[in-house]
Amino acid sequence: MGVTIAQTNLDGILPLIARGKVRDIYEVDPKTLLFVATDRISAYDCSMSNTIPDKGVMLTRLSEFWFHFLSNYVRNHLIEIPEGKTIFDFLPKELSEPKYKEQLENRSLLVQKHKLIPLEAIVRGYITGSAWKEYCKTGSVHTIPQPQGLKESQEFPVAIFTPSTKAEQGEHDENISPEQAQELIGKDVADRVAELAIRIYTKCREYAKTKGIIIADTKFEFGIDESTGEIILVDEVLTPDSSRFWSGANYQVGKSQDSYDKQYLRDWLTSNKLAGVPGVTMPEDIVVNTRAKYLEAFEALTGAKF
Repeated sequence: MGVTIAQTNLDGILPLIARGKVRDIYEVDPKTLLFVATDRISAYDCSMSNTIPDKGVMLTRLSEFWFHFLSNYVRNHLIEIPEGKTIFDFLPKELSEPKYKEQLENRSLLVQKHKLIPLEAIVRGYITGSAWKEYCKTGSVHTIPQPQGLKESQEFPVAIFTPSTKAEQGEHDENISPEQAQELIGKDVADRVAELAIRIYTKCREYAKTKGIIIADTKFEFGIDESTGEIILVDEVLTPDSSRFWSGANYQVGKSQDSYDKQYLRDWLTSNKLAGVPGVTMPEDIVVNTRAKYLEAFEALTGAKF
């Protein structure tokens, strides 16, 4: 395992814009941000007190993979680093010093700054989790009526867009209907986001199936180019932090599934009555097994060895 990074400290060389659940975000210049994926992990909107070593590196490399995979279908915020150069060629030279380099190397992305669309663009291809609970009670998902007789973990006939609000850190995202999303961001933008999110999810889901991974659902985030109105794919893409990944080999309709994501940690928290408790310390076996699940998903999807 490599160096684990719980939090970055660049000593003010770049201004810190935000510290999220996983990412530390710095401003490089008025049009450019530096995203650094730490090894922090959260579940049930609470951060654990210890880390998953190398998690931030895996998330960064997997997001890069998907940005490139989708580049013909949707514009993204990634700034490409030319061959023969590294990210450090575009940062203040002090950040090439070892104490900063070990915090940033392989876990950082240079991205264009865009106005964020204040919506979590969740796409569900399979019925599970909170969607399954709602369906059992009401026959709907995010108030959208669904066919009768669906079984747990079954694939929807067509993937569905189930947005939520984008909460501040420490607050809970709120599930909303597509109609409420239209009220929040305008009908035109909401409709374009829904269509785009379903389209790119479907392309990635079909690719993942060929690699033995089922992407049950995922969360996209989008920005907008204010000069053209074009919707831009931002943040992270189809990682185990933002998606539910299942084993294709072990998939069985009618029950919950083995997963390659945070569900393993959530299950441990739930069984120990720690769900929603801040500052929990994960035991070593939970750290090791969670890391192994992230690693397996990364290698299966990208074809690369870590």
